[in-house]
Amino acid sequence: MYLKKVDGPRSVTLPDGSILSRADLPSEQTRRWVASRKAVVVQAVLYGLITKSDVLTKYEISDEELDLWIDAVTRHGLAGLKVTALQKFRQL
Repeated sequence: MYLKKVDGPRSVTLPDGSILSRADLPSEQTRRWVASRKAVVVQAVLYGLITKSDVLTKYEISDEELDLWIDAVTRHGLAGLKVTALQKFRQL
């Protein structure tokens, strides 16, 4: 088995003790962003698995969109990323 050379760590340990690796990241062809996929990307950025600029180029999302995801997670947790809850949290 050969490992592809990557910049940065191959995995990080999250505060709850679980391990997040590059294999856990969504596919580069992802076009449908559900809350769970957004959460994995946000955790990867916050805990240093992948840089913000790498996320922007890999997934072709805007800087503003990623900032909204990060803000939603820091304020409301995973529930803040769900589209059905957006209106509820915007009122807070």
